[in-house]
Parts: sequence; structure tokens; C-alpha cells
Amino acid sequence: MPPVKHLYIGGYGPGIVTPGGELTRLTSSSFLAAHPKLPVLYAVGELAQGWLTAFSVEEGGALLPLDERPSMGDSPCHVAVDPEGTLLAVANYGDGVVSLHHLDSRGAFEGRPIVLSNEGSGPHPERQQGPHAHQTVFHDGLLYVSDLGTDQIRRYRPDGEALEPLRLTPGTGPRHMVFSGSRLYVVGELDGIVTLIDGEKSAGTLASRAEGVNHPSHLDLDGDFLYVANRGPDTITVLRAEDLSLVAEVPSGGEWPRHFAIDGDRLYVANQHSGVVTEFALKDGVPEPTGQVLEVDSPSCVLPA
Repeated sequence: MPPVKHLYIGGYGPGIVTPGGELTRLTSSSFLAAHPKLPVLYAVGELAQGWLTAFSVEEGGALLPLDERPSMGDSPCHVAVDPEGTLLAVANYGDGVVSLHHLDSRGAFEGRPIVLSNEGSGPHPERQQGPHAHQTVFHDGLLYVSDLGTDQIRRYRPDGEALEPLRLTPGTGPRHMVFSGSRLYVVGELDGIVTLIDGEKSAGTLASRAEGVNHPSHLDLDGDFLYVANRGPDTITVLRAEDLSLVAEVPSGGEWPRHFAIDGDRLYVANQHSGVVTEFALKDGVPEPTGQVLEVDSPSCVLPA
């Protein structure tokens, strides 16, 4: 099937699907990240005692174990590597802990991790009783962390020094974010709103125009367009990055679009509950289904090879 030739697929099934179609067994490999300079791939093990695994990427996309260690928290759900390839950050959703791990010249873990905890809560009675780190993003020399439980975008220096967080409207439940220069786009899993923050200015819009409850998952930028995945409506929304005006909203090709990735003129969506990864062609920014569908057990992350 053509999509698998270009993707690594992580999820809650038996392991990671590689571009060659093989399965690398790893429990709850819910999120993946690639080293920016080396043929190395990182995966979280989303478990109560969280785990990190580093793989060497072989010719053809096969994965060989390189290193592993604890994530230092409960239920890691996101991993990212800084642009220089020397520091890896992990968001542990269960307890809100973020851990920083130094990487050596091979891309393996080096030294003791830096553990960053947080305190606080939000108004949602079930989802915001405490911190829930959901994503880590390196930008302009700082680490940004979306904390769904405390309605904050936490900020740190690479050595772990905490800076004043960005505080969002109570009940936002920030899940994922993406930068474009000084502009920060954040999607709220709890309020269903996409927020644009630029200095002291901010604007927001609904992530989906469909009726019913929406729990947005991922968002990303591609040129002039901002894409948002909506769980509940099971759609992909396209917004203009400049002003958040609506361009289109199309079906995701499955149920519960947990994550998506853009690769050239193609968009791949991991529909977790229906067990399919669907391929779309981007025509003037709007996703159009190509008819290519890959069956994968509970996919939660797609990473272009």
C-alpha cells in the first residue's frame, strides 16, 4: 500500500509500522520523533511507568534498538528533539512531568535527565485536577510545553530554568501548538478553540463548525494554511494562518483523528478508533482523499520517513 512506503506509524497496537511494512514491537508507542541530523528515531512507551526508546534507522527504514531509559513520569504522550540534535524533551501526561535528556554523537541518551514538574489545576472537574503535559516544542532557544491540566504554556531554558508561563483562558485545555515566527497557534482540547497569540494580541476561532462535542487533537502549519484534526466530528479543518478564517472542513476518512502529518502535497491522518491511516492530496490547501487507506491497529502518530 503506497502510504506505508513514506511513513512510520506509532500507536496503541503491537508496535511501530516501518516504511517497509514491517512491525517493530513496542508497547504503547503512541508518539514518535526523528533526530534532525542522524538516522535515529525516538518513541515513547505510554505506560504508568513511562519509557523512552531510541532506534537506529537502517537502510530501507528498518529499526534497530539503540538505547532506552525511563521517561521519568507517568504516561508519556509526546517527544521532541531540539534543532541541534543535542536535547530531547518528553511530555508525561499522567503527572505533568517533563523530562529533558541529553543526546550524544550517536543520538543515544547521555547523563542524568532533568526533571521538570508543575503544580496547578483548572476548572474542568475531571480533566484538570492537576498538571497534564501534552506536547513539547523547541522554539528560538526555549522549550515550550502545553499543559492541558493547568491552562498554561510552560516555558523553560535548555538547562531547565523555568520562565513565566503563558496563561490561557481557564478551561482551554491546551493540547498541541505550532509556531510561525513570533506567532503561536494553540488548540484547546477542552474548549475546542484554536487561539492565535502574537505578542500582546490574541484571536480565536472554533476548530470545527460541526454540531456536537469536539476534542481537537493536533494542528500544524503548511504555507498559508493551518490544519486542525477534530475528534468527535472526525474532520480536518483548514484555516488561513493569517486571520484564522475558514477555508474548508473535510471528513478525516475514519474515526477519532488522533494525529496527522503533511509530507509534500500529501496529508496522512491517523484515525485511532477505526484503525486506519488515510491519505489525502492537498489541492490549493484543501485535503482531497486519494482512496489510499492503510489498516493499522489503533494508530496515534504518523511520521514521514
